[in-house]
Amino acid sequence: MTRHTLVFRIGADDDGASGQRLSDAHATELAYASFDELDRQLGNTVGQLHEMGLQPSDRALDLAILAAAITAADTRIGRATDAQDAWTREIELCVPVADPELWKSISVLLERTLNFLTGDLWTLAFRGRSASVEQLIPPITGDITEKPNAVCLFSGGLDSFIGAVDLMSAGENILLVSHYWDSVTSKHQGLCLDALQLRYAKLPFHSIRSRVGFATGTVEGSSSEDTLRGRSFLFFSLAALAADAIGDDITIHVPENGLISLNVPLDPLRLGALSTRTTHPYYMARFNEILSALGLTASLENRYRHRTKGQMVSECMDQDFLRENAKHTMSCSSPAKMRFSPVEDRRQPKNCGHCVPCLIRRAALFYGFGQDETDYQLVNLSARALNSESAEGSHVRSFQFAISRLMTHPHRAKFDIHKPGPLTDFPGDWAVYEQVYRDGLLEVRQLLEGVKSKPASA
Repeated sequence: MTRHTLVFRIGADDDGASGQRLSDAHATELAYASFDELDRQLGNTVGQLHEMGLQPSDRALDLAILAAAITAADTRIGRATDAQDAWTREIELCVPVADPELWKSISVLLERTLNFLTGDLWTLAFRGRSASVEQLIPPITGDITEKPNAVCLFSGGLDSFIGAVDLMSAGENILLVSHYWDSVTSKHQGLCLDALQLRYAKLPFHSIRSRVGFATGTVEGSSSEDTLRGRSFLFFSLAALAADAIGDDITIHVPENGLISLNVPLDPLRLGALSTRTTHPYYMARFNEILSALGLTASLENRYRHRTKGQMVSECMDQDFLRENAKHTMSCSSPAKMRFSPVEDRRQPKNCGHCVPCLIRRAALFYGFGQDETDYQLVNLSARALNSESAEGSHVRSFQFAISRLMTHPHRAKFDIHKPGPLTDFPGDWAVYEQVYRDGLLEVRQLLEGVKSKPASA
């Protein structure tokens, strides 16, 4: 096992003590001599906001910088190589901020939030910025003529597409915030954004897209990591940066269906490594607590937390447009992994069709439209028995296990919804969370009617 410390340095004169507290940790330094270098690392997010006439605060920028440090650690410190149990890493981040005392006062809240989100042990150390970057964000002149009245996360997935469609169909002036690292995600975001801009040409159209990531080898001696449990901290922080630049009490819409948000483990093996918490109600409540503690007035809201993905599809405010463009969205957990597709198909990354998000997506479109025009790697789930010991059938088998458990012991649903994390922030919602869990599994049950999965040796 190796503990890791990542030290962010901002400004050419940031060469003093880092504040590192883990004395036995392997230290990696990431240095940015100027604001321009830093903003490039943040996907030119501030630059894009400046072009719109929007100016974020130092506190919102410091949150985005912390999120970038989290992303570097989460994606470039391997669990298999650096965690004692092949999962739980020990990670320290040393980050310069404009108001170190404020950040130190909420470090426990931040660490507890990150521990829950990624399943690791986080230590955060904050220090003041160096003299050359005390005023880090360059001032702008002018202002946007018509500010957006809300921010909406836009990943290029089906849920975020529906979220944008519903808001724009209602005439909302929104700012869509996207982030990506790989070209597959970028492609699908572009297709969906182009379609939205054409469909709602009479509305103001605001969108920023931030390419944020770190190259392989950023953390010397460690392998890359593909579980990416911390990705929503970056997504939320970029959205908070944009919302803060707009000002007022901006709502950040997080369009995600309730089944995925809860992410109840489908079988006993999925609780840790295979159960994400990127939009879990407990995590989102803690992130809102962080925003409030920082004095940022924006807040996250998931208006679909009590709806299944199929209900989102069937209730979308622009059915014809969704039916035509759903195929352009990307819901897959690993679209760039082509090793399970036929050789002639590997040139075109696409939704795999058999991972958990793909199965929920397929079930939703079948529920809402009775058909699905998406081009999947695994087109026909029932053409043959799927190998439950390989990627093509393991998640199908997990769903079948969970559905069978629900049918046999329906009373367990009220307990199962609490397994991924506490729902104590929303005691009045427990019954409706139980219902969305039941309804979501029943949607997938309908999709998997007649689908068989078994070990190859059986």
